[in-house]
This record gives sequence, C-alpha cells and structure tokens, in this order.
Amino acid sequence: MGKIRVGIVFGGKSAEHEVSLQSAKNIIDAIDRDKYHVVLIGVDKEGSWQINDEASFLLNEQDPKAIELKKTETKIAVLPGEKQGQIYNYQTKQPLPQIDVIFPIIHGTLGEDGSIQGLLRTLNLPFVGVDLLGSAVSMDKDFAKRILRDAGINVANGLVYKKYQQAEIDFTFVQEKLGLPLFVKPVNQGSSVGVNKVETEVEFEQAIKEAFLYDDKVLIEEAIIGREIECAILGNDEPIASVPGEILPQSGFYSYESKYIDESGAKLSAPADLTNEQTKNVQEEALKVFKTLDCEGMARVDFFMKPDGTLIVNEVNTVPGFTKISMYPRLWGLSGLPYPKLIDRLIELAFERHDRKQQLKSAVF
Repeated sequence: MGKIRVGIVFGGKSAEHEVSLQSAKNIIDAIDRDKYHVVLIGVDKEGSWQINDEASFLLNEQDPKAIELKKTETKIAVLPGEKQGQIYNYQTKQPLPQIDVIFPIIHGTLGEDGSIQGLLRTLNLPFVGVDLLGSAVSMDKDFAKRILRDAGINVANGLVYKKYQQAEIDFTFVQEKLGLPLFVKPVNQGSSVGVNKVETEVEFEQAIKEAFLYDDKVLIEEAIIGREIECAILGNDEPIASVPGEILPQSGFYSYESKYIDESGAKLSAPADLTNEQTKNVQEEALKVFKTLDCEGMARVDFFMKPDGTLIVNEVNTVPGFTKISMYPRLWGLSGLPYPKLIDRLIELAFERHDRKQQLKSAVF
C-alpha cells in the first residue's frame, strides 16, 4: 500500500492567517513521512487557493509578525464528483493526483466556522476535525452559549448586539447588567482577535468599534475572576480528554500577542496544578461541552475556574493552534501522545467518520 496523500489546507482569508501559517509549518515538520505524502494547499489573504512547494512556501518563517505565504502560479479549483471531488490545476485544467484526506488548519473565519467543512463535505473528502454543524455553533459564541446554557453548563453572563443595533449600545445599561471590568469580543473570531478588556466608557466605545471591524455581532461579557484552565479533547463517538493545562497571563489577559507572538506574554503551566478531583471535573466537563456542541475529531475547551472550583466555559476552539507554543499538542504530549502520533490519530478519526457517513442512504429509492 502506498503512502496516504494528505492535503494540508492553511493560511486563509482570516484575521488569524499568520497563526495558521505557523500551525501548518509545525504539522508539516512533525508528520510521519514514511506514512504520508504531504500536499500543501495554501490559501492567500484574498482567498485564492494554490499548491505550494514545501521547500519554499513561507517567507520570514522565523518572525511570527512578518511570516507570509509565498504566492505561486499553481492556482487550483475544485470540482465535486460522484464519489470524491477532484482538485484541478486551474491553469492546465488537469486533475492533481487524488488526495486521500484533508487536514484543514485555517483558524477563524472561513476555516473554523463550518465554511471549509461544508465544502469538503460537498467534495466527499475525508477531513480532520469537527464537522460542519459543530464547527459553526462552536465558532459563534452567541449560539454556543445558548446551547451550553440549555444543557445546564455554566457560561459567563453577556449581552449580544448586531451591527444595526450599534447606536443602541449604552455603557451605563451594560455596566448595570454586567459590572466592571467588561470584555468586548467579536462573536465569530478566535485567538483573542478584536477582544478588549475595558473599565471606562471611552475604552468601551473604542472596543465596540474595534469588535465590529471583525464581525457583525458583538458579545459584551462579564469578567470572571478565576484561573484559566484548558483541556484538549480527541475522538469521535468515544472522545477522551487530555491532562488540563493552565494559562498564566503576564500582561493583563491572554491576548493574540501572548498566544502566538510574545513567548513571554503568558506562562503555560502544564499539567495544571490541580487536585485529582479538580482534574477529573475539568476533563468530564470538557467532554460534556464537546459532545453538547456536536464536536468530533478535536477541540480545545477553555474554562475559567472560580475560587470555589466552579467551572465557567470561556470558549471552544475546533481548530486549535498547532504552533510551537500552542496548548493543544502540548497537552497531548503530556498525556502520552507525541505530536506525530497525534497527527496519526486525527487522520484515523477523519477516515473513521467519513466511512460512517458513507453508510448513510442518500436517496429514498
């Protein structure tokens, strides 16, 4: 049997484009070359898909702020087919060798929100990670909170406003409802993009304007006093939880810079300093969140742990970071699953779900 052809889709028309480039590089460096043939599919900031050469697909790869996708002339197009969709060289109109499985590592918009998952389902290609519905609801903090709250899972109190309601947002009203400080967030973003902690009306108004630059829905949330605990989940029908980790921000809160650029911006304590009972509680609650939001494959569930041990869900990341300082692969390494084996398992889960989906009937007659 030949090597499995893995298409790694990265970059993207997203505010987290540069993070995705870093994640892709780490996966490419770690993947088992005896088992896999890697096909690099870079998506530039304009949304154009291209085939990249592994030897030179990044510019400024050592600088997280300046890292850039090297553009190529090998643009691609996709064509749905009866069994598996085909990927074509746009210029030559010739099909590429069939890709067996896709590993999408586009963070944020059009990568983590169900968009690419829907495309890959249409192409009938196996893919790593959460399916369309779980991706969409997990990315949308508004709908995720509604679903989790309905399941009896603790979430922070908050208010959601749409773009057309911007003029109605009143600082005094929000302060009375949620107190101070507050967090202002775009609803459909990750990696703390567009997120601000505010304590004054001036900061509040600036934060609202910034959040609306990234999404047409904004979440204003109460500040939770507690430890920031994260847990990695892996699996389909029978998911498992990693040892938990803890974020110890050194600069106010766990910002985009702290996560991906400034390695001294936050300390990652892993495993987290928790009692056995607390560890078990985090793992059980993370698994409950994962299942409630219809997740499969992988996700990182982030909590606030209050002084009395109560867990409050902060957010769920269905395409967690795979950079050299990212928590998801680090937690699995500490749980006995090193990086290359983690990639193996994620690909196995992609095939497992795809095979299950193929058993479903698609016609009545």
